[in-house]
Amino acid sequence: MAREKSPGLKILWLWTIGTAAILVTSVVRSRLRDLENVLNAEQQQQPEPQKTTSISDSDNFNTQDK
Repeated sequence: MAREKSPGLKILWLWTIGTAAILVTSVVRSRLRDLENVLNAEQQQQPEPQKTTSISDSDNFNTQDK
């Protein structure tokens, strides 16, 4: 005997699975957003190295090679 599900039960299962998918997606997105905020905060706290070369340093380097 084939077991047939009523249309209402199929709709209920579809609604349940859809709701679960939406909730999981929402949690994943919020976790990723929080992780991104933490990483951005860490990058802002670290001082960025300054790459400045004075002209006199480069001139001394060039004269030493000659």
